[in-house]
Amino acid sequence: MTVAMRRAALGFALPAFLLFAALAPALGAEVTVKHAQGETVLEDTPERVLVFDLASLDTLDSLGVQVTGVAGDFFPGHLAKYAGDEYAKVGSLFEPDYEAVAAADPDLIIIGGRSATKYEALAKIAPTIDLTADNRDYLPSALRHAETLGKIFGKQAEVDARIAKLRKSIEDLKAQAADAGTGLIVLTTGGRLSAFGPGSRFGVLHDAFGIKPAAGHLDTAVHGQAISSEFILKTDPDWLFVIDRDAAIGRAGEAAEQLLDNELVRETKAWKQGHVVYLDPANWYLIGGGLTSLQAQVDQISASLKQKR
Repeated sequence: MTVAMRRAALGFALPAFLLFAALAPALGAEVTVKHAQGETVLEDTPERVLVFDLASLDTLDSLGVQVTGVAGDFFPGHLAKYAGDEYAKVGSLFEPDYEAVAAADPDLIIIGGRSATKYEALAKIAPTIDLTADNRDYLPSALRHAETLGKIFGKQAEVDARIAKLRKSIEDLKAQAADAGTGLIVLTTGGRLSAFGPGSRFGVLHDAFGIKPAAGHLDTAVHGQAISSEFILKTDPDWLFVIDRDAAIGRAGEAAEQLLDNELVRETKAWKQGHVVYLDPANWYLIGGGLTSLQAQVDQISASLKQKR
């Protein structure tokens, strides 16, 4: 081959090489994912994904990422389609069906919260990441998890746009909350009440959204602090935010509206001023820190503060 021919061949090959290099990230590349239980290396963009965490499913759904299988038997609201037969059912949010997991031949398993204790067993089957939110740093950790999913599936731009919108909504909500008075968030289930304060699983209401806590030093355990109607009257919040767990999980029981409609709660400032807000139970109790759910949480509280001044 003459020098001229070699130069011509090199001139052709170089643009082709540069084009391949530019396309390489889109074709998939090794990614190291940091998560709640360590690091997991993904050699390529996962195609067969199993999800044991509704917050992650919420975010993936909002980004248009297809999943192969899901855990659980109750999918609320905008996630209802995942009850369909086209999605493999791989156990509950607490207990995987390991045979179904293996049969699905996953490239990636996503766990979080209720399924976090099953990490080691699932990681033996396929690469597994734990996207459990940190209640002590809830919003930042939830947003980091969304960014992680964006990185894995090449959806960084979409995630950045959604987070920017969410941050703006939160800043607007905090401005509203600055002069809205105090708030108390309670959960009802089976005729019982529990309260949650800063640093708890629902503490984002105070920690990130800016609602001043009506009660300090509440138990931050996962089930909150058991309380009574007397406690609500003594605390006397300006706003009472309520999560009906029974409604969230589709279980029959005394509705939150009935439980709280008593002579003690009716004497609180919140009740007298029409400041009792029944939060969307699925978004708060079941889904939690997904991108769609977080935006809905902020929007509902903001709307409530605007309408009930």
